[in-house]
Amino acid sequence: MSALRWALRFGRVERRGLLAAVALGALASGAAVALTATSAWLIARASQQPPVLHLMVAIVSVRAFGLSRGVLRYLERLVSHHASFRILGELRATVVARLERLLPDRATGPGALSSGELLARFVGDVDGLQDLWARVVVPAASTVVVGAAAVTLSSLLSPLAGLALGLSLVAAAVVAPLLSQAAARDAAERLAPLRGRYQAELLEVLDGATDLAVYGGLDDRLDRLASVDDALARAEARTTGAGGLGTALAALAAGGATVAGLGFGAAAVAAGTLAPVNVAVVALVPLALHEIVANLTAAAHRLPDLATAARRVREVCERPAPVSDPPSPQPVPAGPLGLRVEGLVAGWSSDAPPVLRGVDLDLPAGSRTVVVGESGSGKSTLAAVLLRFLEPAGGRVELVGPGGEAVDVRAAAADAVRGAIAWCAQDAHLFDSTIEANLRVARPDATRTELRAALERAQLAEWVDSLPAGLDTPVGEHGRSLSGGQRQRLALARVLLADTPIVVFDEPTEHLDEPTARALAADLLAVAEGRTVLVLTHRPELFEPVDRVVRLEDGRTVPLTPVAAAVA
Repeated sequence: MSALRWALRFGRVERRGLLAAVALGALASGAAVALTATSAWLIARASQQPPVLHLMVAIVSVRAFGLSRGVLRYLERLVSHHASFRILGELRATVVARLERLLPDRATGPGALSSGELLARFVGDVDGLQDLWARVVVPAASTVVVGAAAVTLSSLLSPLAGLALGLSLVAAAVVAPLLSQAAARDAAERLAPLRGRYQAELLEVLDGATDLAVYGGLDDRLDRLASVDDALARAEARTTGAGGLGTALAALAAGGATVAGLGFGAAAVAAGTLAPVNVAVVALVPLALHEIVANLTAAAHRLPDLATAARRVREVCERPAPVSDPPSPQPVPAGPLGLRVEGLVAGWSSDAPPVLRGVDLDLPAGSRTVVVGESGSGKSTLAAVLLRFLEPAGGRVELVGPGGEAVDVRAAAADAVRGAIAWCAQDAHLFDSTIEANLRVARPDATRTELRAALERAQLAEWVDSLPAGLDTPVGEHGRSLSGGQRQRLALARVLLADTPIVVFDEPTEHLDEPTARALAADLLAVAEGRTVLVLTHRPELFEPVDRVVRLEDGRTVPLTPVAAAVA
């Protein structure tokens, strides 16, 4: 339950809203119980055929309770859901802020989370927690208030009937949910992970359906998906059966309280301690009250699911980030910047040997350097360290200012380092939005003139002008409506718009045909003139002329001349 207590702390942002919802819920439930009690008394009293004026107060009260019950219930739902959505907004912001730090390390190391699993936790688990406030906390608090008032009323009329009603409430609101939770605990623990696994499997099938079909692996993946779906269905069936057990016990408690109230009321009438018309009140109030408690019983049955969802969200929020900011970050030097790397050691997992085992680089401000290496040699790992997505295990990475002042990237804020170094990856993500929206990722406040200037430098302005919608043209999911060269040039325009003193190009010509790759490589060096440029590639012959070429071998750097690099 510690995960639920952790989630409940987010309710502090809407404390007043929740208290108002509890008050409205108590009034609505109280009106429902009062309507039943007053109606029972009115019918019993009317059977004695008194003067009609003796019934006017009860008649008006029945109308008032009947109307107010619906109005108050509507207001309670409105206020409670508004508060829940505000709380979920705060929780989502917390999760997104944490994921922004975790995403570079999501697929490596022990206990790594896939994209599908992260999506399931962010969407399914966070959304599922809305019931914690709207259908558990608020109903539970209002039911306690109304239950105490109803037991007090019954006890005033018949102490034994009040005692029976109190015991039935304990059985329906405490014992029944505990038994159903015990029956569903194992299934509930498996349910959320199975949902996450199902979402991950489904995402992989949808993303890779074409390749899987071509290579004959689609049927196997669909069988795996069906297997997970069967396990998910069995877990859901078990939790549903456990919920039925709790509902049955609650119904038995309600029936027992009604029979006990009728019996004790009749005995009190015979003893002369209770007016006959009040027997109907004592007998029917338990039915009205248990109708309210039944909703609480169903909500309590969801506590195992809510606890599992809260635990999964909490694991994301408390997962250690791959990098951390120092307590007192040093400022990044202003002006043109260079990079100095000395004895860099880095890897993605403490359980495996480091990928980089002694990298030395010196990139003066405005220089152009190419790092050559085969796939898996550590080029992307080097980029991750430079951009503060990965903490180095040893060595130093420094930003060098125009006056020679140097700041270790670990001594500066990670966001400040990323504000000085732009990254253009081989698979730079394009959002399923417009060209303009994808450019504004780099600078949200950029004017359209600045956007067009970036497109012109990236050799895309003429193409964008030829489109009917221009900058408002959608690029499709992952930029699928664009060619490979257009996607890379749009990513280049985004880098140019960021206007950082250092630019890292990570395999920018990968997956492009030879003419497109050569044209793009030439343009990359031309538009980055005056900035410190680091190109990570396995095709150094495309990037000429440059100041130096370095090869990554066995996690170490080996200087090469441009000619030797081209031959290699």
